[in-house]
Amino acid sequence: MQTQTLSQDRVMKIISVQVGRPRTVRWHGKTASTGIYKMPVSGRIMARRFNLEGDEQADRTVHGGRDKAIYVYPSEHYAFWRQEFPDRPMTYGMFGENLTTEGLDERSVRIGDRFRIGHAVVEVTQPRVPCYKLGIRFDRPDMPKRFHASRRCGFYLAVLQEGTVGAGDVWELISRDEAGVSVAEGYRRYFQDGP
Repeated sequence: MQTQTLSQDRVMKIISVQVGRPRTVRWHGKTASTGIYKMPVSGRIMARRFNLEGDEQADRTVHGGRDKAIYVYPSEHYAFWRQEFPDRPMTYGMFGENLTTEGLDERSVRIGDRFRIGHAVVEVTQPRVPCYKLGIRFDRPDMPKRFHASRRCGFYLAVLQEGTVGAGDVWELISRDEAGVSVAEGYRRYFQDGP
């Protein structure tokens, strides 16, 4: 399938895979549990219905579950953040993403797009909305606002068919709703119509 915004001549692949388990941290005098700290894994890992094997979320009401099983963040965004924070090491997984990708972004990917990645089939469900835990990860209370202002939100996936994924896997677009909106447009609409 070839479209103007997402074509087969554009290589779309996983650069890095990250998982993590919740940890308790102190933030502004309070205790918080967060799963935002993700570490790279080598080899292949199972994409399950509710998350990647070995990954956990601290608060399933806002992260994880069927429609937010996997969080994806484009590697191309890291150049912007390295300029914003030149003194901070920026390793993949810094934004709590499970998959760091190349060749996909919020403008080219549509909500409802279905992809085969490795042995799994996934569907793009929604953009990521920033929360205060980005502030914890960056040790900056203003990070959620900066993340929002950047419009570099990444997106969530539902796992339609479980299977293994790994760094180097190519994303194969298997279906697209031509009337669907891009992740970027979905993000804009959420904040226009939402909270």
